[in-house]
Amino acid sequence: METKNLGFDTKLIHAGAFEDQFGSATVPIYQTSTFRFKNADHGAACFAGEDDGYIYTRINNPTIDSLENLVAELENGYRGVACSSGMGAVNTIYMALLGQGAHMISTAAVYGPSRVVMEKHYSRFGVEATYLDTCEPENIRKAIRPDTKMIFIETPANPTMDITDLEAVVKIAKEHNLITVCDNTFSSPYLQKPLDFGFDVVFHSITKFLNGHADIVGGIIVTREKELYDILRPMMVILGCNMDPHQAYLVIRGLKTLSIRMDRSQENAIKVADYLEKHPKVKWVRYPGLKSHPQYELAQKQMDGPGGMISFELKGGLEAGKVLMNSVKLAMLAVSLGGVETLIQHPASMTHSKMDKQSRLNSGITDGLVRFSVGIENIEDILNDLDQGLAQI
Repeated sequence: METKNLGFDTKLIHAGAFEDQFGSATVPIYQTSTFRFKNADHGAACFAGEDDGYIYTRINNPTIDSLENLVAELENGYRGVACSSGMGAVNTIYMALLGQGAHMISTAAVYGPSRVVMEKHYSRFGVEATYLDTCEPENIRKAIRPDTKMIFIETPANPTMDITDLEAVVKIAKEHNLITVCDNTFSSPYLQKPLDFGFDVVFHSITKFLNGHADIVGGIIVTREKELYDILRPMMVILGCNMDPHQAYLVIRGLKTLSIRMDRSQENAIKVADYLEKHPKVKWVRYPGLKSHPQYELAQKQMDGPGGMISFELKGGLEAGKVLMNSVKLAMLAVSLGGVETLIQHPASMTHSKMDKQSRLNSGITDGLVRFSVGIENIEDILNDLDQGLAQI
């Protein structure tokens, strides 16, 4: 069945699938490391790229292929490259598209490890990066150098919830022939499609909203055109950061309820954000669904919903945040996000702890910032949990 012109919810159920010889209703788990060739000529044709047959799961696998095709269709892209983790996707992008002497411009508050691996490791091989506030497009334009090759953004940013203008970034990139990459983890293709705005590459930590059940680690890259796919896929294969077929199967299963889960998460999140904004012990709240968000109008323009992630800071700073995180009972004190369960964490001491403190503060990640991933539990239970936790401060 052709699925490209079907609705998003229908694509979640039917896109990317294929028919096997048994007529399986769901995509089977092809839990095999290698595949048997029909004969010597068939094996040679597969390795030469003259046959679409399967060779070895690090290179390709029917279960993983199905996931890659599904997510690519959801993102309106050419094809996907599934990786063993979100950082596997990040490193595949860096290794494939940046070389010695190359320069990258990136969001200052990008996911911590994405920045740390660039500053501490790729810098050893002559790759440079400038981290800045990408909410202001002119900052990007001013940072472009003759050796700039890529603009790498995350929007909404982790964990500040800063929003970057996708259309403006593409316009600047085209003027200077730069590759554009967007980390779309916080929104998922249900709420935002960067490729539709002209971005070249989009990627996700599948661990988060796409899978949605906190039971796998994975990443995926989707390109807008075949040219970059043909560069990125061989890099993933040679790095050996391929996804496992069982991982892929669990993500395919999780994706079937993506829109339902995100609708419920957003429904809860706007009520939590409103509650926090009115609470006397809360200093500020960042949530794209609040009119107080600095880029509220931009979020309305390029996102189909504000998502389930909230950042806030308590008036009592770090110590007050510790009290809250130690006092909540329903919300789980844990890193990660985007699952059916509500999570709370402290970026400065957890996900972004490896960043230089001054760089972290310059990125807007203050010592007292708390990141809240709103789950799909009953909203009354989430609010009651926050209420009793805040009362301990």
